Amino acid sequence: MIDKNKSRISINVTEPKDWAAGVPAVMSAYKNVSAKIGPIKGSKLLGQLNQIEGFDCPGCAWPDPLNKRSTFEFCENGAKAVADEATLKRAQSTFFKKHSIKALREKSDRWLNDQGRLVEPLILNQDQDHYRPISWDMAFQLIADQLNVLTSANQAAFYTSGRTSNEAAFLYQLFVRQFGTNNLPDCSNMCHESSGVGLTDTIGIGKGSVTLDDLEQAEAIFIFGQNPGSNHPRMLSSLQIAKRQGAKIVAVNPLDETGLKRFKNPQEVEGVIGSGTALRDLHLPIKINGDVALLKGLCKVLIERDENGESILDHAFIKDYCQGFEVFKQDISELSWHDIESHSGITKAQIEQAADYACQSNKTIVCWAMGMTQHKNAVANVHMMTNFLMLQGNLGKPGAGVCPVRGHSNVQGDRTMGIWEKPSQSFLNALQSEFGFTPPQDHGTDTIESIEKMHSGEIKVLFALGGNFFRATPDHDLTAEALSKCDLTVQVSTKLNRSHLYTGRTALILPALGRTEIDRQSSGIQTVTVENSMGIIQTSHGKIPPASSQLKSEVAIVAELANKTLSGSQVDWLALSSDYRLIREHISNVIPGFEDFNERMDNLGEFVLPNPVRDERLFNTTTQKANFIVNAIEPVTVPEGCLLMMTIRSHDQFNTTVYTDNDRYRGIQGSRRVVFVNPDDMVALGLEQEQWVDIHSHWPDETQKLRIAEGFQVVSYQIPRGCAAAYYPETNNLIPLSSVAKRSNTPAYKSVVISLNAHTDIV
Repeated sequence: MIDKNKSRISINVTEPKDWAAGVPAVMSAYKNVSAKIGPIKGSKLLGQLNQIEGFDCPGCAWPDPLNKRSTFEFCENGAKAVADEATLKRAQSTFFKKHSIKALREKSDRWLNDQGRLVEPLILNQDQDHYRPISWDMAFQLIADQLNVLTSANQAAFYTSGRTSNEAAFLYQLFVRQFGTNNLPDCSNMCHESSGVGLTDTIGIGKGSVTLDDLEQAEAIFIFGQNPGSNHPRMLSSLQIAKRQGAKIVAVNPLDETGLKRFKNPQEVEGVIGSGTALRDLHLPIKINGDVALLKGLCKVLIERDENGESILDHAFIKDYCQGFEVFKQDISELSWHDIESHSGITKAQIEQAADYACQSNKTIVCWAMGMTQHKNAVANVHMMTNFLMLQGNLGKPGAGVCPVRGHSNVQGDRTMGIWEKPSQSFLNALQSEFGFTPPQDHGTDTIESIEKMHSGEIKVLFALGGNFFRATPDHDLTAEALSKCDLTVQVSTKLNRSHLYTGRTALILPALGRTEIDRQSSGIQTVTVENSMGIIQTSHGKIPPASSQLKSEVAIVAELANKTLSGSQVDWLALSSDYRLIREHISNVIPGFEDFNERMDNLGEFVLPNPVRDERLFNTTTQKANFIVNAIEPVTVPEGCLLMMTIRSHDQFNTTVYTDNDRYRGIQGSRRVVFVNPDDMVALGLEQEQWVDIHSHWPDETQKLRIAEGFQVVSYQIPRGCAAAYYPETNNLIPLSSVAKRSNTPAYKSVVISLNAHTDIV
């Protein structure tokens, strides 16, 4: 698939910014809101964002403070997400009558998103090139008929994005399992699955163990592979509090991201007219995929200093709560500093400086995002971060712990509600007890496996509850082929995206309510809940009228489809969709930690889920202890003349949604088709600033075809030698479906061997 969304654009490259947020962030937020919603309506809506009686941000999963919200509890990116969802623009049937699928494929992702809200159900038949309206009843009947003619329930896959509420997610997985399959791929498969696998191995729970209070009380914070200034801006406020209380902050990232340099808090005078707060004390410009080596180096310093008489390790914690320390210690002792330095790209002196901060801290937190979870050895990265914390007993005590930061508002809640292709037996047993049916026992397919089975013809129906399935996946050529082989693909969406353009033989778009919109059912206005990155359940109340009278809530869509499809079901689906409190009563009975769900929501509006590691230092692993796990350094082989590339997101982007073609913090304006390269590598490879190139990816498997992303401009940037970076999802097609993390099966977006070749054919 040649990406034709390229042109000779006048790119403007300036120096990266030295500080984040401040007045420009406020102006950008209100500019977006005013342009898309209107200044008065927009300002009122922002005032209700992330408030107890307001609605939860449709963006990232960064938590809100418990019982102490500020008046402006949102960031620039959250404001953009709200403006994008609450836009006054509408993509009506006349739009689809005018624009063919072929014509829409020529448009950019940004252009597609800018067409506004979807307002009615649409159908696309294989012999047609335009979507046309269809009634809800006919759409549900078509889906039900297609599902019920399958010879096996496993011939269907049911995808979920992180925007889905807890109530919709619970009902969705119940429908899917009553239908007879565990094929429940979700966006977590493509982002933090490695965190879940690695943490379950080491501490017995696939979630983080810290709260906002812990983060603000920490004495040392190590941030690996994360760019909070662009992806989780409200995290900067917590880091500012920690910094002012004396915490040391170490940023481990190939790029020295602006958000961790200096933060100008727009809610403070110092953030408006002053210099702001310097955040990171140390930046370690690690080579891409050098994290295991670096973490082994940190552990080596801690262990050796302890052996030399310094009181560094928490021997009581290791003895009472841990397993495998001696084997881990032996592995670390046998590792040479030459290997650590060469594979990490970080010197021993730099590692010792970072270790100084750890040694001086009694309360250390490690935070990370997809810079750690999207490598072939991503699970090893998670193991090693946890090993590092365990050495000093930094689990299950205030101000310390693991902190994976989720990138979508309810991706963690989806998993808690049962959106998982590998459900636990205890969860299935609870479903059976509550609803009187026998759930399927065999594991289902994750996202990558679902694409493979669509391509082989084993999966014939894909139902996607939110998200941008096609664009978010790697290997767009193969994914397009896989989708085209399906008999039916269904997308539940709020806005137009590229997944609507690469479909099965028959395709449906079902328009859904957004998080900002009032959800009125027969029993009255409904409330939904979400779970943030730190395991807190919070309410969300839509505040504005729906974009169209034809929109349905995700709960109603699932319930009406289930009612139409499952003729023998004992569940009163329509009753559940009319009153979401009934769904929460079932959740109370099925999922531990949600007892008295409705009452707690009514009285408190939020509550914290139990966490055995944080609350009791209880580790529900196979050994019933926290496990030290040995991992070898597994460097990616990069041939001469090639670079190791990672995908990144711009400041004006949320997941696959692109707001503008700019990246304010990295100094890029006017284009996303850029590749960041170290200036010395540019000289060695004979490249010039802003030169047009094609990106070729290279894979050890010789059967892999040549993959090319055409028409990118080279930008000189401070990134380690031998490394490069380019934007996601524009470079996703460079990555074959087989390039995944071991055990988690997460696409290895952050480890792509490339070469850059001169390109002149720009249209």
